[in-house]
Amino acid sequence: MDTPIDLRALLVEREDCDAGTVQKLREGLAQGGTQSRALRDATDAIRKKIEGAPPAAQKKLYLKLGISNYFLGHMNKAIDNLQQAEGPLAFFYLGRAHSNRQEWDDAMKAFDKAEKAGYAGPQVALQRAGIYRQKGQLNEARACLTKLEEMGSHSAEYHFQLAGCLQLEGDRFKAVAALERTVGLDPSHTGALFQLAYINDLAGNDDEAINYYERCLKYPPVHKGALNNLGVLYEDNDKYDKAVDCYGKLLKADPLDERAKLFHKDAQSAMTMHYDPGEEQTSQAFRQVLEIPVTDFELSVRSRNCLKKMNIRTLGDLTRVTEAQLLASKNFGETSLDEIKIILNAKGLRFGQSLEQGAQFEARYRAPQPTSPEEQAILGKPVEELNLSVRARKCMNRLNIRTVGELVSRSADDLLEAKNFGQTSLTEVRDRLGAMGLKLRGD
Repeated sequence: MDTPIDLRALLVEREDCDAGTVQKLREGLAQGGTQSRALRDATDAIRKKIEGAPPAAQKKLYLKLGISNYFLGHMNKAIDNLQQAEGPLAFFYLGRAHSNRQEWDDAMKAFDKAEKAGYAGPQVALQRAGIYRQKGQLNEARACLTKLEEMGSHSAEYHFQLAGCLQLEGDRFKAVAALERTVGLDPSHTGALFQLAYINDLAGNDDEAINYYERCLKYPPVHKGALNNLGVLYEDNDKYDKAVDCYGKLLKADPLDERAKLFHKDAQSAMTMHYDPGEEQTSQAFRQVLEIPVTDFELSVRSRNCLKKMNIRTLGDLTRVTEAQLLASKNFGETSLDEIKIILNAKGLRFGQSLEQGAQFEARYRAPQPTSPEEQAILGKPVEELNLSVRARKCMNRLNIRTVGELVSRSADDLLEAKNFGQTSLTEVRDRLGAMGLKLRGD
């Protein structure tokens, strides 16, 4: 293991602070362990030194204090201190801090000052490209990158900004390639690590997403989105102790974060729940059986048509209805019932099984029938257009909810039965539907 970098000696005892100091600071924080605490201690020591220092020395100390607070994730303090410093490095990190807070105009002004003060022009131009992209000015961002194409051979930041443009242009394949190129050139590039994690997260590649999120968090300043999304993934994979740690760090960064409070409480509660693998009926193998489409089996035309009319699509749907409900359907008789029983028995299932086991699922509800083309268009929209959080989106996938119409056909209780779907996610779904003039069934 590498010898820990002495952050106090780096920041407190050394007089100057330059780009090399910042690189060494990042390397020290990446060593983990007690290095974050060491940085906080160094920050306190710098703050005390400022009080009695002459004006010229104070500016250097404010630079150190601003950069230290930037890497601790305290962006307000970073801005306050960097505004009292001077020089290209101070202006550049002032721009980075404003960008972190999405204060794009202030960030642009700070980067302009950094370039005028002597900071490397191409590096500033790449930051400008990022601001243009975030403001939706894609043509301006592309124009910046066109002038910097020679940086493609060695600059990780160039490929990261290029990836952002490609994502906005809808070229996901090339965007991922650019992000991978970014990480290849700079394994500590937190922006690229987060984006790769998020892309894998949405695609359901949990292991890859966790790996990228964990790598992202290794390099401060800590990305709050990475902590939140990683916590959700840990819960999905029953690593509740790690989820609690993620949400705890979020609360430490922002004690007023109500969402983090609720997620933290949920994860803590899950840690104390009794679990018996022998009683686990929602294991991956069991769920896979329940998700088998009924069309995979050789059924008579009458049975197939009856199931279609009742909107029964999977074996899981059959476990959520009783024999009496099926027989009450027009043209569905004992012959059809016996035919389907054979299929269920072969898979170790039976009619009404989910109801008996307390799952309290109902048969699928059909989406409300739209009365106009406008309503039909709204109900036919994919749920992705609701811009739900990662947690809520994952629950939509588990429940096989693909459209807004399928979502509003579900009740709040239906949604709350999904793993890791709590009141916070329910409120989020209701708010998104409310903005469209819609409600969940029963609301």
